[in-house]
Amino acid sequence: MNKIVIKVISCCFLVLLLMFSSQVAYANSVEQLEAQGAGQLVQIKENAEKKLEDYKEEYGSSTYGIAAYVLNAVRIYSIPICFIGIAIGGIYQVIGIRKLDERDKGFGMMIGCITVLVITQLLPLIFAIVVKGWRG
Repeated sequence: MNKIVIKVISCCFLVLLLMFSSQVAYANSVEQLEAQGAGQLVQIKENAEKKLEDYKEEYGSSTYGIAAYVLNAVRIYSIPICFIGIAIGGIYQVIGIRKLDERDKGFGMMIGCITVLVITQLLPLIFAIVVKGWRG
């Protein structure tokens, strides 16, 4: 009985400690945070537009610049997505120790994710070589 009472009292103490240690956001700070967030969004948008203009200038065409910008974005975002897919495939491999169909499913998922990862990493390089090298 004593252990239960001690646990309840310690939980109540922790809850009270968390309540009193938390910060209160006042109206001015919330407005400042919203203004700061809006400023950061504008800055991110301006940086993206600047990068797009740099790509357009570098490749000498609006179409090629947009394609290079999109391929670069796909290259960056494909890495974590493919690693998550590889991890899920590895889980299926472990589950498949007793079920061979699950093991094959995991193996197929891993091979597919690795293939997509390699393609998305090499495609911007191939695009740059073809457009800049052969087109002149």
